[in-house]
Amino acid sequence: MTVAQTRPPHDKFVKQLESAVVRFAGDSGDGIQLVGMQLSRACALFGNDVCTYPDYPAEIRAPAGSLGGVSGFQIHFASRCIYTPGDRVHTLVALNPAALKTNLPDVEPGGTLLVNEDAFDEAGLTKAEYASNPLEDGSLKEWRLWRVPMTRANRDALAGLDLNLKAVDRSRNFFALGLVYWLYDRPIEPTLQWIRHKFAKDPLVAEANARSLQAGYAFGDSSPLSSTRYGVAPASLTRGWYRMLTGNEATALGLVTAAQRAGKPLLYAGYPITPANEILHELARYKHFGVQTLQAEDEIAAIGAAVGAAFGGIFAASGTSGPGASLKTEMLGFAVMTELPLVLIDVQRGGPSTGLPTKTEQADLALALFGRHGECPMPVLAPATPSDCFWIVLEAFRIAIRYMTPVFVLSEAYLANGAERWKIPEADDLPAIDVTYCTDRESFQPYLRDDRLSRPWAIPGTPGLEHRVGGLEKEHITGKVTYDPDNHERMVDLRARKIAGIADDIPPLEIQGPTSGELLVVSWGGPYGAVRTACEQCRNEGVGVSHTHFRHLNPLPRNTREVLAAFRRILVCELNAGQFRRYLQSQFPIEATGCARVRGKPLTVADIRTAIERTLTGMR
Repeated sequence: MTVAQTRPPHDKFVKQLESAVVRFAGDSGDGIQLVGMQLSRACALFGNDVCTYPDYPAEIRAPAGSLGGVSGFQIHFASRCIYTPGDRVHTLVALNPAALKTNLPDVEPGGTLLVNEDAFDEAGLTKAEYASNPLEDGSLKEWRLWRVPMTRANRDALAGLDLNLKAVDRSRNFFALGLVYWLYDRPIEPTLQWIRHKFAKDPLVAEANARSLQAGYAFGDSSPLSSTRYGVAPASLTRGWYRMLTGNEATALGLVTAAQRAGKPLLYAGYPITPANEILHELARYKHFGVQTLQAEDEIAAIGAAVGAAFGGIFAASGTSGPGASLKTEMLGFAVMTELPLVLIDVQRGGPSTGLPTKTEQADLALALFGRHGECPMPVLAPATPSDCFWIVLEAFRIAIRYMTPVFVLSEAYLANGAERWKIPEADDLPAIDVTYCTDRESFQPYLRDDRLSRPWAIPGTPGLEHRVGGLEKEHITGKVTYDPDNHERMVDLRARKIAGIADDIPPLEIQGPTSGELLVVSWGGPYGAVRTACEQCRNEGVGVSHTHFRHLNPLPRNTREVLAAFRRILVCELNAGQFRRYLQSQFPIEATGCARVRGKPLTVADIRTAIERTLTGMR
């Protein structure tokens, strides 16, 4: 007998909220990311604005129930436009003691704890290093505690199914999801449809997950634990088609779209590394769009394949994270010397070395700007949000093709794994990416430059356009190998001026808030959402704080000096030890302070608010 698929009646009071933040937490094998994405999808379909933040354990399979093995997924959904996955958690769903212990500090006072009390046995408490049971010792009195027998209730709901106990318990995540759907008045039908589609080849598993979801919902409706439910109304969105999109998915779509806009095939070469792997996985699905994916034997081979593809005249890209970016630097210098267009995507993570492989950071900026031997300038770009990863890749290819140069894109784990609502653009709204191959045999010279200082792109095998490429310095115009010191200095200068000239071809900085005044808060990359939110809150409270965000890091926008000079004080927010602040100070005579954190976590709105208050107080 199955539980009815209609929502059961209820007489609980529904309290309307402007926004809510929910976090699921449990072992890495508990399906936390799966149910987190389902809640995100349900809220997006309902019409909420949504931002998410998955948090993965660093170890692939840490011991079950251990503190190091906790996986988390945070969802912020709202009836207004939002830019972050939220600072403080309203409701924490903890499937075991370790999940409660590691995530409790992020739950706001008075928040709700939905705890699987069945996991709080002696073994579970010991693994989580609890001296006593927090469900019984009064240490959780600051929060609204729901002690839910998730394991037992889920087993009861699945009684009679021909599944072993392990398989039954595996669906416990959907019981927790159903309980959250009830608490926040979310419809379960979209997830039921997803379950039927996802597990169509295994009807028994589909039945188990559907029962668990419905049982969790019914448990909330019949439970005396709470007399209050919560509702979050749909947001006011412009008309159009939307989808939930992670940063890595957006990056992959951007790569495909760039090649399609130019009418060219795409080669993406990579080597497995967290958190960039999903770009390769996603692109492997687009073979019918002329996409070729290569999982190379190492990082050097991957970037070498991309350089070869660029030499062959197709769109070329490679992706990696910090350690892999270090290995690719020599070949990037080769691409700069040969002046070939390709895009390298570095999904930054905590370092150095293996560091924090599943946590976020922005500490590869200095590597992207300066981390190659010789005078080796490259354009450097960084997306601001998960969906902006799509647009930044289009921009990177536009620059790479137009200026015949490799381009460095600095994504980061927070953006790559996080998701947000994305309005699917119309084809006519996409930027054009024009490709012109050299075919003129009479005037061809491999290093004869146009007014942008770009050399021609000549496809190997084109009659009369044979030319030499390689890492040795080339003679201006002819491309012959030469060791002439004056020529070398001239070529170094030409390559530098070509990259610097890109500043004439990128948008100027925009300022949110007053265009001059006491304080300008600067961001780049993932901190955009937290900084924008913090500055808007300050202005709503009468504090005249302005915000500007950099997507182009090298070269900087032409009006950067003018924008920075209009403010008495500059506050630079970033997830490193102050690299962008020092970079700006090396370029402009400014006085700047930093909100620089390296905790493996994104900056919060509270972090920015504290830094703003500290900076303004110091100015008085």
